[in-house]
Amino acid sequence: MPPSIDEPLRDLLMELVAIDSVNPTLVPGAAGEEQIAGHIAGWLRERGFDVRLQDTGAPDRPNVIGVLRGTGGGRTLMLNGHVDTVGVAGMHQPHRPRVEDGRLYGRGAMDMKGGVAAMMHAAARAAQEPPRGDVIVAAVVDEEHSSVGTEATLRELRPDAAIVTEPTAMELTLWHRGFVWVEVEVAGVAAHGSRPNEGVDAIAKMGPILVGIDELGRALAAGPAHPMLGTGSVHASLIEGGQELSSYPAACRLQLERRTIPGEDADTALAEIEAIIARAAASDPALDARARVTFERKPLDEDKDADVVVALSEAVREVTGREPSFASSAAWMDAALIAEAGIPVVVVGPHGEGLHGEVEWVDLATVQQCSDAVLGAIRRFCG
Repeated sequence: MPPSIDEPLRDLLMELVAIDSVNPTLVPGAAGEEQIAGHIAGWLRERGFDVRLQDTGAPDRPNVIGVLRGTGGGRTLMLNGHVDTVGVAGMHQPHRPRVEDGRLYGRGAMDMKGGVAAMMHAAARAAQEPPRGDVIVAAVVDEEHSSVGTEATLRELRPDAAIVTEPTAMELTLWHRGFVWVEVEVAGVAAHGSRPNEGVDAIAKMGPILVGIDELGRALAAGPAHPMLGTGSVHASLIEGGQELSSYPAACRLQLERRTIPGEDADTALAEIEAIIARAAASDPALDARARVTFERKPLDEDKDADVVVALSEAVREVTGREPSFASSAAWMDAALIAEAGIPVVVVGPHGEGLHGEVEWVDLATVQQCSDAVLGAIRRFCG
């Protein structure tokens, strides 16, 4: 029985998992992406790519941009994958990859070094018979926090299309929700707890707003749904206020998350929260509250008829022997930033389990399938 994965691809994946690349923004003092960037850069240079380390604005956390120059006259395709991982608390030997029953275990195996290895291996095989268009390998930092890596690539690169190799169990993923973070601040008046006539309890005044957020969540769940993503949602994430038990709190701050579907954005979320505040203020004219958006990431809503989607669909059909399936993702991905920049994008990657968990693995056979499918897409799309 033939092996489920090419030996060079398996070895590359094991090398990547063995390198600690925990995101230092998530885990202060963590290794970061500098070492793995150096390894990827060297690997690509040995295979004839034009390689540079791109400054992302985050110290010692460069992107790797490797370019396979085409023969001329074709379209440019970017392969995008992040090399940072979440932390390793509770894991046993997270950076000592092991293979068992067709699975490779270790931190980042699934998310998403399996996909990064697959796209690198595909691009290297394409280099043996270069297509007409350029192939860009973008190994980026910080997807697990603020996506400064992909943002940096989009400041400099404008390929004709992109493939992101996040884990999707070989389903072509064209849709995912976005999110908006909103902060609500309510003002009170500090006073000694024995003087209620002088104090205003900011935490208690946040109560009607919290009730309104709960009502908004139920209304969203019952409202219009996207055919692939369902409805948007909202939840209160963090709340803080007060300074000690014997004092009226002078302020209360709430941070909430609004998950969005196509057609919803930061303006939508802010208007909803401001309407909740207005209703609360109608019952309590003394309410002093304000809301502001602190962060937004847009949803992904790609066209199934985009050329890159068609090319990858045909390649997946050829590799797997079955009709490709299309899917949505519950999680946000860098693909949305690429789409927002006007670049058609599709997500496909291997199967695995243990996303951000204590036991993480990737299925080696689907790492191979991903690499083969990406190579097929390169040949079809780049010409």
